[in-house]
Amino acid sequence: MSISVGDKVVIDIEKIVYGGEGLGFVNDFAVFVPMTVPGDKVEIEIISKKKTYARGIITKLLEAGAERIEDTSKISFEDFHGCDFGMLNYESQLKYKTELVKDVMEKIGGVKDVLVSDIVGAEEEDTHNYRNKVIEPFALDKNKKIITGMFKRKSHEVFEVKENMLSSHLANKVINIVKTMLNKSKISVYKEKEHRGLLRHIMVRTNSKNEAMLVLVLNAKKVFRDIEEFLKNVYDSIDEVKSVYVSLNNEITNVALGKENIHLFGDKYLKETINGINFNISPNSFFQINVNQTKKLYDIGISFFDDINDKYIVDAFSGTGTIGMILSKNAKKVYSIEIIKEAVKDGIRTARENGIENIEFITGDVNKELLNLIEKGKRVDAVIFDPPRKGIEGDSLIKLAKHKINEIVYISCNPSTFARDSKILIEEGYKLEKIQPVDMFPQTNHIEVVGKFYLIK
Repeated sequence: MSISVGDKVVIDIEKIVYGGEGLGFVNDFAVFVPMTVPGDKVEIEIISKKKTYARGIITKLLEAGAERIEDTSKISFEDFHGCDFGMLNYESQLKYKTELVKDVMEKIGGVKDVLVSDIVGAEEEDTHNYRNKVIEPFALDKNKKIITGMFKRKSHEVFEVKENMLSSHLANKVINIVKTMLNKSKISVYKEKEHRGLLRHIMVRTNSKNEAMLVLVLNAKKVFRDIEEFLKNVYDSIDEVKSVYVSLNNEITNVALGKENIHLFGDKYLKETINGINFNISPNSFFQINVNQTKKLYDIGISFFDDINDKYIVDAFSGTGTIGMILSKNAKKVYSIEIIKEAVKDGIRTARENGIENIEFITGDVNKELLNLIEKGKRVDAVIFDPPRKGIEGDSLIKLAKHKINEIVYISCNPSTFARDSKILIEEGYKLEKIQPVDMFPQTNHIEVVGKFYLIK
């Protein structure tokens, strides 16, 4: 039996593959089905087909696998608010994430003999509503009501979720109140195809003190008086909102925030405390979205160094300098390198407010600035990397390896690029000693890993 796009077939799901999709077979032909778990028997509709595989979506759950959550009425991407691991019970999520890291390290990194520890999971209360940064697009529903939400799978059609399962409770509260108030106003909603209308996105950042920063992203070149009056009303109405910004973004782009963020009301920064250090967070700041798991992640990363005392350490891709400032408590000196100017400014302010003097902030591309630092003769004993998903440029790793830095700790939000970069470092004379996955993003297939490398002498 051959299959074609549009066909409906019954399939048994055998395993979960990297990326979080279930895999089954129709006459030995591989079919990937999102939102499925091993043991599921499902009716699916084929939505795409290539030479060696097809992809389908569930139309009916006929039999539920043992690892599926108890509520079997939920089967779609939208049912789980876009969470592609939400259909799995949490214990199974952790099991598969550990297995996926081992698999990708072997297939991409060529690494078989390195200890991959079981993933560090979240406490039960942190498996939902943990996101301290939420960005939702605006849209109009069929009744012309203003809504926010997320895009349906592989589309730009917005579906509304009133209580998002990952967003902090406060973020959900603020967004819902703002929507109610907007629907009593005459403020227009941005239409992507026409590049017209005002309201593009709403962003809410929250902290562990139950305080919020509200950012309204507008398709505009200036802040109009009615917008300012509206946001003043919001600021006065919601006690937890301590900071209000407008972000101006009139470009045709998928990037949410604009290049100009204008502070209107309240504090300029939201504060968050990690390891006794008070950090400043602005609209553009890179700051981990799950604070309790972040503390575990950073503690693990720092513990991977043999010794920190009296060392000169580079915090590369530093964001607001979070890891670097924690390291500075014991290190002789820390160099913090970050390309986003606003994040560097936040870091400098945080260091000054916390009385941290042994950290130097460098604004620029890590791939260039790290090598410049070493080539200028600055002492560097160790490096901790925390790059974006694309990882580190291969040429930079090769050049770095030639300088024979003794210790490298690598924190990654993408096991595939971590595996790729690990292979380069191993080929250049480093030993990958251990890997510790951390579940920063429960209910999703995303995995954070921490690796320890040392130079073979």
